[in-house]
Amino acid sequence: MTTVNTSVESKTLLAVRNLKMHFPLTQGIVLQRTIGYVRAVDGISFSIEQGSTLGLVGESGSGKTTIGRTLIRLYKPTEGQILFDNQDLAHIEGEPLRQIRQRLQMVFQDPYASLNPRFTIGSLIAEPMHIYHTGSAEEIRERTIELLRVVGLRPEYVDRYPHEFSGGQRQRIAIARALSINPEFVIADEPVSALDVSVRAQVLNLLQRLQQQFHLTYLFVSHDLSVVRHIADRIAVMYLGKIVEIADRDELYTAPKHPYTRVLLSAVPIPDPVVERKRQRIILSGDLPSPVNIPRGCRFHTRCPMAQAICREVEPAFEAKEGREHYAACHFSDKVEQELLG
Repeated sequence: MTTVNTSVESKTLLAVRNLKMHFPLTQGIVLQRTIGYVRAVDGISFSIEQGSTLGLVGESGSGKTTIGRTLIRLYKPTEGQILFDNQDLAHIEGEPLRQIRQRLQMVFQDPYASLNPRFTIGSLIAEPMHIYHTGSAEEIRERTIELLRVVGLRPEYVDRYPHEFSGGQRQRIAIARALSINPEFVIADEPVSALDVSVRAQVLNLLQRLQQQFHLTYLFVSHDLSVVRHIADRIAVMYLGKIVEIADRDELYTAPKHPYTRVLLSAVPIPDPVVERKRQRIILSGDLPSPVNIPRGCRFHTRCPMAQAICREVEPAFEAKEGREHYAACHFSDKVEQELLG
């Protein structure tokens, strides 16, 4: 579970159990037949406590974005449960799903693609409020202007169009739109990866301030461990459709239990040039395997510098390791630091 610093007992807001999202591969034009599946998400479980942030990291193609889109039911999951406040989103449809979606929102990666260029930013922010009938036209207009102030934009921008704004400003607009119907849970899908380095910290600080102000719970998706460390309470590391390690932020950085996590950490830049020169980087060989043809045994064994015979035959269990709520899937988790760093 994700922990939050509070004297009151924490409440699990989201619990995911054995979630799978497989996309069928078809052949033929008229009489199509399924010839296989892309196993984008292949049986993952995690939970997030109310008011906390879970960071989800992994390289491109690991299934991170698919998880986010499945959680808000842009995709119907192949299997598993998505328990949001004890309601299973995986198995509801129609009006019940529409109503509960008001409590979950998503901020997408590309602010240039997620905002319709034909609408003013006032219309874009107000659209969810009109859909859910949250007030009169005048009240919605006032709320829209207030949201612009909240995300650090001027109220007079309300009648301008997306092309008049920079990438960082557009992402602030997307955040304002996500907040317009007072959600409890926000999925941020690589919200700063498309932005200049100079504005990334500003957007991250904004997200943290909004979390405190509106008591939000985040799933923060990223490929950048240095960014995730800045914002997350717990971190889940994903590889080829599976979560291979999950732990408290500081524990994951200081005592990783999976070789893939250790490899990712070795690539994180360190601002101290003396330390940076002495640091040992771990370079992986080969490319990420195809999610259509998952390797037998441990799915990381084809690139793992620690792989042995058992790794090629037996899939490791995802189980508790040393530390507080620290889980990993590796046959040799107790030797990760020793083997990789000597």
